[in-house]
Amino acid sequence: MKARLPKGYSNSGANTNIQQLARQAQKMQEEMDEASKQLDEKDYSATAGGGAVTATVKGSLEVTSLEISKDVVDPEDIDMLSDLVMAAVNEAIRKARDEKAETMDKISGGLNVPGLF
Repeated sequence: MKARLPKGYSNSGANTNIQQLARQAQKMQEEMDEASKQLDEKDYSATAGGGAVTATVKGSLEVTSLEISKDVVDPEDIDMLSDLVMAAVNEAIRKARDEKAETMDKISGGLNVPGLF
């Protein structure tokens, strides 16, 4: 048995709205993809130990540079140097993630759709 729409009712407006929504979603996805590519190439730097260690990562979270001051290289205290390196790298990664999340949120208007980005 086929369902019939009430007299005077047309679903063509609903189809138009769905198509328009789909076009908007596709445009938003394209904008997010482009922004993501740009952010993946951007450099983010952070320091630890008052500038003793500086780490730089790409937006893709790849470490591209690690600068260590000679003043903090102490063979007797490798643990402190390790802590400074980790702190600088983690802070640079946090900066990259935060900017990417903020940019995507601006593009999507706060819309959180799983798998969209």
